[in-house]
Amino acid sequence: MVNVTPSNQSIIQQTKDWVSQIVIDLQLCPFASAAFSSDSIDYTIIPRNDITIHLHQIANSYSVFDNDTTIETQLLIFPEAYQDFEDYLDLLHLANQILKDLKYIGIYQLASFHPLYRFADSAEKDAANYSNRSPYPMLHVLRESSLDKAIASHPNIDNVPQNNIDKLEEIGYLTMKKRLEAITES
Repeated sequence: MVNVTPSNQSIIQQTKDWVSQIVIDLQLCPFASAAFSSDSIDYTIIPRNDITIHLHQIANSYSVFDNDTTIETQLLIFPEAYQDFEDYLDLLHLANQILKDLKYIGIYQLASFHPLYRFADSAEKDAANYSNRSPYPMLHVLRESSLDKAIASHPNIDNVPQNNIDKLEEIGYLTMKKRLEAITES
């Protein structure tokens, strides 16, 4: 059996398809559409399986954000690492620590996405987990100022999480699983 590793181009395309077909089409994030349609999402593939290199690249991504205001949001994609969700949570913890150490709290914020994402106290096959399931392990870096503006303009921001849960449970685990698999197999 030959192990085929997807190219960087296909990884980015699968990620864009996920943003478009799941995040936007299902309206899981009411703010994603504007950034996607204005092409202001930076998709950065962070290769290899070396946490030291990854932490340096995460810190560098914050600097990139400082210097390029055309980037509204970043998706840091780890296609070769953190397949284990617990390992990924360790990375997320360290990335948040870097955010704090570099004094970016209140400036940038991290959101987390993973193929096996599982909310605390949820079942593995809970459809609601798909609000944070993605084709690859990812860290989503957001500008807090943009997020604050978007939240202020949304009429029912507090209802978004419950609406997502209701919507995903109505769609169902198997359908969501197939939707994500269709993207990763393309």
